[in-house]
Amino acid sequence: MSERHHGSCLCGAVKYQVNGPLRPVVACHCKQCRKTSGHYGAATSAARDDLRIAGDVKWYSSSDTARRGFCRDCGSAMFWDGGGERVSIWAGTLDGTTGLRLRGHIFVADKGDYYDICDDLPTYPQGDDGMTTK
Repeated sequence: MSERHHGSCLCGAVKYQVNGPLRPVVACHCKQCRKTSGHYGAATSAARDDLRIAGDVKWYSSSDTARRGFCRDCGSAMFWDGGGERVSIWAGTLDGTTGLRLRGHIFVADKGDYYDICDDLPTYPQGDDGMTTK
């Protein structure tokens, strides 16, 4: 039996379905994720070919190599797309029980000074390809 996951934005104008496995969740403490979410980002990812999006997503080019997808109506941050084989999905947009767990933390050198990381999961000062790929 194949995995199937569903999610949506806050207002429901953008919905998505993933027909395949999701990567464990990674917490990203980079400045862009903090500005996007208001804290740090927590995202899973899916193979690009497994992801189906319905609704009007606003894509913002946040760098020369990546774009971020938001709902045009409610502003929910939903996706990060670096152009590779996988698309990151904000874990909080998933509906129902996911069975996912946090794998670790990246870009901790950029984290806000108002909080501490209080778990024993791996941390990386910058990004880590092994953490963010399947």
